[in-house]
Amino acid sequence: MEIEVEDRGGVVLVTINRPEAANALTPSARDALEAALLAFDADPAARVAVLTGACDKSFCAGSDLKAGVPTQAVPAGMFDPADRPLMRDLNLSKPLIAAINGHALGGGLELALIADIRIAASHATLGLTEAGIGSMPGSGGTQRLPRLIGSGHAMLMALAGERIAADEALQWGLVSRVLPSAQLLPAALALAERVAANAPLAVRAIRRAIREGSEMPLPQGLLFERTLFNALRNTADRAEGRAAFRERRPPVFKGQ
Repeated sequence: MEIEVEDRGGVVLVTINRPEAANALTPSARDALEAALLAFDADPAARVAVLTGACDKSFCAGSDLKAGVPTQAVPAGMFDPADRPLMRDLNLSKPLIAAINGHALGGGLELALIADIRIAASHATLGLTEAGIGSMPGSGGTQRLPRLIGSGHAMLMALAGERIAADEALQWGLVSRVLPSAQLLPAALALAERVAANAPLAVRAIRRAIREGSEMPLPQGLLFERTLFNALRNTADRAEGRAAFRERRPPVFKGQ
């Protein structure tokens, strides 16, 4: 299967399984990946997903150019009705962790950018390489990357097609941790389990506050944060968390 999904009890592991093609996505693999992530988001028992690539050479090399079907030329400034990005904005409501196990190039980096947390293997390289083949990032790279690392670093990567090493990506804030290859997936799963152990409603609210609030002026963001905080005030999980703290026991959250 091009996309493998493993349910690990609250944590869903999604693996792009095309190592012979640097885990590049064919149209069918892209559709399967989107379906897997949407199914994760809709599953009440699933709390966090980890996305990675098979083997240790490549996370994802973007679209498989050998399998792509050219779209019909349209006039400048017009949209091709048949056109669609490598990955649509799926509007996930639950956390996604990208375990970047190797090269994340072009659309592969754009795929990693949809994740909430990115950690990388020490040998990984990351880059927006589209300009070198006469194209440009078209799945969020020119929009998400500068918001994450600043326009100067993003310009360097996109205009020069500069590939950066994992350590440099860590310095720029593109990834949060760099680990030896053998430790990457266990670390990603352990991190996912820690997130999954927290109150699901709180996790979703925090994710919304950071993602949506970062696009707001600070006063509006602070109001949005407080609105989400107040929505959690009378939840059963908040009462359970406070009771568990007082009783010095692990909380049992139910997402209520």
